[in-house]
Amino acid sequence: MLDFPFDQYDALLAEKAQRIEQQFARFDIPELKIYPSPVKHFRQRAEFKIWHTQERCFHAMFERGSNNAPIEVESFPIASEAITQLMPRLLKEINQNPILKQRLFQVEYLSTLSGEMLVTLIYHRKLDEEWIAAARGLKDKLAIHLIGRAKKMRILLDQDHVIERLQVDGKDFFYKQVEGGFTQPNAFVNQNMLSWARSCAKADQSDLLELYCGNGNFSIALADKFRRVFATEISKTSVHAAQTNKIMNKLDNVEFARVSAEEFTAHMNGEHPRRRLKDCQLETANFQTVLVDPPRAGLDQKSCSMIQNYTNIIYISCNPDTLEQNLERLKQTHQIKRFALFDQFPYTHHIECGVYLEKR
Repeated sequence: MLDFPFDQYDALLAEKAQRIEQQFARFDIPELKIYPSPVKHFRQRAEFKIWHTQERCFHAMFERGSNNAPIEVESFPIASEAITQLMPRLLKEINQNPILKQRLFQVEYLSTLSGEMLVTLIYHRKLDEEWIAAARGLKDKLAIHLIGRAKKMRILLDQDHVIERLQVDGKDFFYKQVEGGFTQPNAFVNQNMLSWARSCAKADQSDLLELYCGNGNFSIALADKFRRVFATEISKTSVHAAQTNKIMNKLDNVEFARVSAEEFTAHMNGEHPRRRLKDCQLETANFQTVLVDPPRAGLDQKSCSMIQNYTNIIYISCNPDTLEQNLERLKQTHQIKRFALFDQFPYTHHIECGVYLEKR
């Protein structure tokens, strides 16, 4: 059984806040704004290995770096209520059907705040028509979307995504979240992140540049704060989802380009013009604000230098250590005006931060 220290949540969050305050003390940061997570049922995604015995199979997890026996996951209370309710029902059906059970080795869940559910079953065998018939029955009985995967196989029984609705500052925003694509796992904290980012944006006739935009998580929510939003992302899956999100949210001032942050920087520096950016009219843009949400590695040196050209910087970070490195450079030209801690990942050491900087 997995055991989460729910009664220690406040103390664990306070430790994270203390760590951030100490780590960034030399930057003379303003008062840290802390955004907690719900104590339970906050994860909209979960994945488990499937362990087989002679009698049955079950959800399993393993201690990191351990060769010990699997830990049976009978319940997973940090997952959304939709996931926790579905897990035993799904396993019951699978254990009663040898076709669905045979050589199943992983299950992935993707849910929304409204309870819409996409399940991916991953196998060590070829999936045939018999499996499709059994899986279709499972999908209909449990009222879920279902995907089957095996080596060089991906079978959609209806669709490969769910639609999330986030409520931010009294507004509804809709996001297509695709199986296998990156999404923020904690929708409750994500709503707070979007609200905080919106509060940093100055509502004027300037433009927003966003690097590492993913499926348009921030671009969509900030679009009404700017004349124009131009956002870049390297993942083809995420860009396609972002384009759909633009349409669903009825936006006409947002543009997405599939280039990396490094490629965009090289283009803007005149080092390596990119064909995909040639017709984007970047020369007419009035970028006063840039928003970056880089991976754990942070911004590369050239991209970090490039964003120093903009008046306002909104930096979302999933790694305080690389954020610290980037702020060493950014503090030369900008002053930290706001600093936030978003507890996206309770009961782990991971910390998500938000920093707002203005040019000196």
